[in-house]
Parts: sequence; C-alpha cells; structure tokens
Amino acid sequence: MLDQVLCGVPRVTNENVLVGYETADDAGVYRIGMHQALVQTVDFVTPIVDDPYTFGAIAAANSLSDVYAMGGVPVSALTLVAFPAKEDPSVLQTILKGGAEKMREAKCAILGGHSINDEEIKFGYAVTGIVHPDRIWKNSGARPGDHLIFTKQLGTGIISTALKRGIAAPSHIDAAISSMLTLNRYAAEKLQVCEVHGCTDITGFGFLGHARELARASKVSLEIDSSSIGRLPGAVGYAGQGAFPGGLRNNWEFVSPDVQIRGGVSPRILDLLCDPQTSGGLLVSLPDASASRFISHFASARRVGRVTPRQGKSIILK
Repeated sequence: MLDQVLCGVPRVTNENVLVGYETADDAGVYRIGMHQALVQTVDFVTPIVDDPYTFGAIAAANSLSDVYAMGGVPVSALTLVAFPAKEDPSVLQTILKGGAEKMREAKCAILGGHSINDEEIKFGYAVTGIVHPDRIWKNSGARPGDHLIFTKQLGTGIISTALKRGIAAPSHIDAAISSMLTLNRYAAEKLQVCEVHGCTDITGFGFLGHARELARASKVSLEIDSSSIGRLPGAVGYAGQGAFPGGLRNNWEFVSPDVQIRGGVSPRILDLLCDPQTSGGLLVSLPDASASRFISHFASARRVGRVTPRQGKSIILK
C-alpha cells in the first residue's frame, strides 16, 4: 500500500539529499559538509516479549539497525512512546530503562522524545547517525558476481507469536531474544574494512521482501540458497503449528510476483523467509575477497546466495 501512496506524493528536490525514499532504502542521508552526512531513521514496535525491560532494549536495537545498515554511526535519538494512561507508570519506566541501556551500549545519546496516550503500547526511537558521504551503504549498489552474506538467523516473528500462544519452549525464546538484543553495530564495524557494494537490514518485510528491495534498487537479480540461511531453534516447527505473525502472509502476497522458485523449497521454509523480523540481521552484497574476509572475522555471517544480472524476476529461490 505504501508504494502506491508514495507514487502520488510530490518529491522535493534538494542537492544535499544523498539518499531519499525513492529506492525504499533503510534510512535517509543528508549531506551537511564535504566529509559528513546525517543518517536519519525512525522505528517503533509493539511489545513482542513479556518483560518490559527486554522489550525496551529490543525496540532500541531495532531502531538503531537502519543507521548501521547505511554504514553510519548512531549519535543521538529521540524517544517515541505510546502508552495507556490507565497502565502502571512503573512499566513505562522499565521499558525506558531497557531502551536507555541499549542506547548506552550503542554510544548513542537520548536527547528527549514525545509520548501520547494510546490503548496499545508502542515504543521506539528516531535515530540520527553520521556517515562519510563517500562511504554510504545503499540498497542500490549490489553488482553481478557479488556474494550475499546474512549476519543473523531468521524466525523472531514466528517465535514471538509462539510465545504469545504459550507454545514456545524457554530455550527457543531465549535464543530469539538474544538475537533481537544483538546490535548490528558489531557486524557493521567488521564490514567497515570490506568493500561493501550493497546493504540492507532484514526487518518487517521479511527476508524476501527486503531482498527484493535490494534487487530492484540495484537492477539485478538475487539467487538465494534457502538451505544456507540460518534458522532460530524452533522456528520451523512453530511455523508448522501455524504460529504466523500478522504480517507474514501479507509479505508473501507482496513479494511473490517477483519470486521464481527453482527446485524444492518447503512451505515452512517459505514461511520463514517471509517472517517479519524485529532487529534482524544485515544482508550484504560483497565481492568475493571481501565476503571471505568478513566471514572469517564475523562468526555468525553466512553466504546465502549471489548477485546475477537481471533475470526477469528479482528473486531466484532455490
């Protein structure tokens, strides 16, 4: 729906806008000098775990992710809060503490924020980062011959849904929470010494949705080896039990016209590839030498495919 809406919105031309919303990139970038540009993004989520402190920390990690995906360093953030007036204020305080601790880990200063009364809790941040104008990672730079590297495992949406239904094992919940709490800062720092051609983080549109954006923006196709993509423990099993988050089916309906499936890809793996992620990993397009270097220095990184010239469909799934 958003694609259709934005087509009718007038675009304001500004020579200092280095990345806008034209290619559905992760964040906007605005030049403020010859050697510095601002990276700006905003994100908030509804509770996906029971513990308020953990929820606040996950929401912070999720909000920071887009800055890392652009090659930037977060420097400041504004808090966004929607909270019911009838709820215990100590719950909000605990959420804020969790978020503040994760922002401290990111060395990102919280400057203030805005709150409203809402029946549904929502929490996140508007984050500003900095990046050199010549070192921006865009979703439009993937080149044929590149390797595709993914830095995390999939399944946070499915496991969070299983948690809400009371069918998730504690060890599976812990693994998903650990993944969501892990800042993409650490992968981004290792990537700084690599030749990054294209990058995006995997969040609400699922792996296939964000991979499609990378392919379309770069005018290439991505051949994805579904068997090589990491899966959080329990995720496939819960998908088999129908623990689907609300956006999963919508993600498949959106991306499926641009996906060609070659060979056997099970329905459960397809579910996982469309699972909306919170604080998901980075999908990176790198030349061979840089891909090998990154994998050798970042333990959770895995090769998941390659970039090819445009083949008709954006995603070739095996």
